[in-house]
Formats: sequence, structure tokens, C-alpha cells
Amino acid sequence: MVLVAGILPGLGKAQTTMHPAPPVATPAPSATPAVKKTMDQPLEGYRAECNLIYAKPDGIPQYLDLYVPAMGKGPFTLLVWVHGGGWAGGYRNIPYSKGALVWPVLKGNYAYATIEYRLSRTAIFPAQIEDCKSAIRWLRANAAKYNLDPDRIGVWGGSAGGHLVALLGTTGGVKTFDVGENTDVSSRVQAVCDFFGPTDFLELARMPNHEGKNLLSAVNILLGGDPLDIPEKAKQANPITFISKDTAPFLIIHGTTDGTVPPVQSQLLYDALVKAGVEARLHYVPNAGHGGPAFETPEIGVMVEAFFDQHLKKADGGGK
Repeated sequence: MVLVAGILPGLGKAQTTMHPAPPVATPAPSATPAVKKTMDQPLEGYRAECNLIYAKPDGIPQYLDLYVPAMGKGPFTLLVWVHGGGWAGGYRNIPYSKGALVWPVLKGNYAYATIEYRLSRTAIFPAQIEDCKSAIRWLRANAAKYNLDPDRIGVWGGSAGGHLVALLGTTGGVKTFDVGENTDVSSRVQAVCDFFGPTDFLELARMPNHEGKNLLSAVNILLGGDPLDIPEKAKQANPITFISKDTAPFLIIHGTTDGTVPPVQSQLLYDALVKAGVEARLHYVPNAGHGGPAFETPEIGVMVEAFFDQHLKKADGGGK
């Protein structure tokens, strides 16, 4: 049995739940489906600000899309979605009809940004986290212009995006990755929701060859080599490296039969967060693989929304 403990949404003390231990993951075929570009679809009840340039690393514009509730006075709490795709693909799309972000966003309580970042076949790590932090700084620097609350920013991502939001959550006080523009503005975030993101690439590389093989191939491209050959760079890419007592609270969700990112990767992150005294919850989705309908249920939606409400809602009980 795996002991999964954390602070349940809305409660002030630790709760403990027993979950079956994740079975040994088996490899799944490596495939990155085409991602539909949904940035131009209307999002009911929102004012869209698309194709905003947040940085120009190496002279190449990087874009984000921003959706602000059309009703309400604000300033609005912001959720930032970071896409997956093995760091080599994907797009800053909106999960419009299904997917992680529909539950809280469509209620109009949050502003919503979705960002792109340099992909690993164009630039190796740390370009990806540098871009993510640049986007957070830009959004915070332009908060007044877009009616956003600069003090309440949550991040959410899946797979490679889960890895990057975990890094955002643990490097709030670390300046190493703050490069480019707006470096006088903080890149700290206030809450992290990590869907099945990898963490420890060195541990991944040490696993038996049949586990995490597809992911390790993507990691090698991201880092520019095998993690075992460049351990210091692998450590720099590990969110666990930067955990401190002021790390943002985490909600981690992972499928027990994930054949792409072994479930133990989330367990390692959770254990390190708890050891450091950081508020965290790890939820295993029984018999779920790497994403899919099991992560789009009302139960998961309520869990995620409650987490963000708990950590991002204004203390006075007024709006978000």
C-alpha cells in the first residue's frame, strides 16, 4: 500500500488516505497526436486577448493567450495553463469542450492564460522554464492593464507541462531561471496543480529499461544528453532540487497505470514536499493511464477547483 497524505481542500489539518500501490508501469507507444489550435474559438463569458508577445528569447517571439471574465469588476485571480507534449510538441490550446481547465474557468471566477515555450528541438533546457518564468513575470507586470490580481497566480499543467509548473512552484525564490525581460518582477506562483508530470530524471534513467523508456528518449532531447552523463543538468531540471519551506502548495494527480511517466515520479515529488513542510496532496487515479477521460471526471474537477479556491480565493471572501 502507498500512504498518500495531504491537506484536503477547505480543511486546515492533514488527512490521510490509503490507496493501492501503483502497479509497475508498462511502456506505451510513443505518439504525440496533433493538437487542435483552439485559441481562436470563442470562450463564452470571456474577453479574449490572443497572440500577446511576452518575450523574445534569441529574437524569436513567444506568445500567450489571455482570457479575462467579461463580467465582474476584478481584479481577477489568474490560472496559467502550461501544455504538455514531451517538451518537443504541443500548443497553447484551450481544453474547450473537455479537459483539465473547463471546470473552474467556465464559471467566470478566474482569468485564464495559456502560454507557449521554446520546444526542445529548438532549444534545450533550461530554455523551457526560462520562458515559463518570463510569461509569469510579463503577466504580473501587465496585471493592471488586463485587470488581473498580481498576488494570486496559480499554474496548471500536464505531463511535460506538469514538470514545468512544478519547477515554477519550487523556484519562486530562485533567480537562476529569471532571464530576459521584466527581471525586476517576481516569477513566484501561489499554487500548483501538477497532472502526471515527471520530476527526477536521474531516477528515471536508473529504472529498468522497460520502465519510462519512451519518456527517457524525450528527456535526452530536452537535456541534450543522457541524464546519467550530465547529472548536474538533470538535477537542475528536477523540481525537487529547489524545494524549500516557502514553496507553493501542490496538488499532484497521477494515474496508477501510467505507462509514459511512472507514478513513482509523482511520489518522489510529494514525499520531498511533505518532508520540507510544504502543503501538498497526491491523488492517484485508479487504473488510469497518461491522461484521458479519467482525468476529466466531475470528481477530479471538483478536487482541482477546490484546491485553487482554497489557495487563491481572497481572504475577505470577496471574488477571485
